[in-house]
Amino acid sequence: MSFKPLDILSRLAVPVGVAITLGQSAMYDVEGGKRAVIFDRLKGVQSTVIGEGTHFKIPWLQKAIIYDVRTKPKTIATTTGSKDLQSVLLTLRVLHRPEVQNLPTIYQTLGLDYDERVLPAIGNEILKSIVAQFDALELITQREVVSARIRQELSRRAGEFNIRLEDVSITHMTFGKEFTKAVEQKKIAQQDAERAKYLVERAEQYRRAAVIRAEGEAEAAETVSKALAKAGDGLLMIRRLEASKDIAQTLAGAPNVSYVPSGQGGDSKTNLLLNVGR
Repeated sequence: MSFKPLDILSRLAVPVGVAITLGQSAMYDVEGGKRAVIFDRLKGVQSTVIGEGTHFKIPWLQKAIIYDVRTKPKTIATTTGSKDLQSVLLTLRVLHRPEVQNLPTIYQTLGLDYDERVLPAIGNEILKSIVAQFDALELITQREVVSARIRQELSRRAGEFNIRLEDVSITHMTFGKEFTKAVEQKKIAQQDAERAKYLVERAEQYRRAAVIRAEGEAEAAETVSKALAKAGDGLLMIRRLEASKDIAQTLAGAPNVSYVPSGQGGDSKTNLLLNVGR
């Protein structure tokens, strides 16, 4: 009995399709920045962490669980109270990634959403405990100290769950309305005090300048008096001649003033200056 080629192909189609399907299900890819953990139905989670590339597994019996091991951000926000019972709203930004060698343990204890299960809980716990150790003013003036304490404690607690923290920082901090109003009023009072201090210092400088100026004028007057007493009428005569010279130079430059010599239409002992309009 002979088989036609079409019959042969139809008979082989099903086995070939099954083989291709099995081959595809036996292969899986691990992309860059990711790792895989194998779950075996008979042996459980295997301790080996699979790196990047294409790998093989036993279909149905084994399952590949893919983890993203790149650093990811996580925001944690909480409202708590300070040491002086002020309401504080804190927002924390955390950069984290899983410990690659401990991925099998992470899958067994926490699953794929390990960060959602762990970080918000321990973050709120640590924020509340540390903020309660500082009053509101210290939280503002010692922000770096508070951030370092939070980073240290949060890193220690996250390490217990095989999570590595690359960076922890406070991105937002606000206080209640009453404290904010009190801070603003204190700032205004400080500005008023600084302004009043400036005005007092300026007045004192003016007073010192006036005293120094008065002392200088008194010394100058005393010096002139001594000079006059010593020189007698000779110094006065020199001062008068200098003043007369300055007046004559000023009037000579004026365009509407004429000079009449002595003895011509006037007193022989005086010189007349006539204002002649043009």
